[in-house]
Amino acid sequence: MARILVVEDNALNIKLFCDLLAAHGHETEAVLDSREALPAARAFKPDLVITDIQLPHITGIELMEMIRKDEELKAVPIMAVTAYAGVGDDERIRAAGAQAYVSKPISVVRFAETVELLLAGKSQEVAPAHG
Repeated sequence: MARILVVEDNALNIKLFCDLLAAHGHETEAVLDSREALPAARAFKPDLVITDIQLPHITGIELMEMIRKDEELKAVPIMAVTAYAGVGDDERIRAAGAQAYVSKPISVVRFAETVELLLAGKSQEVAPAHG
């Protein structure tokens, strides 16, 4: 069982991600407001952070950069989720600190596989997931 922090501003996506993760035996904590994500991560001490890229207030890119600069959290793998994967986004998302990203609408199987690969420490083997 892993502890997974989910940062997503859409309540339906939060439910989907958390239900999926719980079905795989993981403990989740959901954060709807990205301004609360860093303090929540420090308190929850996750094994993995899943964050949307398109967030109000603090974007997923900014959040990933903040996590990478945080002494307590910098080693935690990050999976980004985005509906807007365009040219150059892969590099931008990885440069900010994500080990992998999944495009929305998510493939449930691909989402679960990517989570398991990241938790197993195989982040470098995770390619961008489309559909």
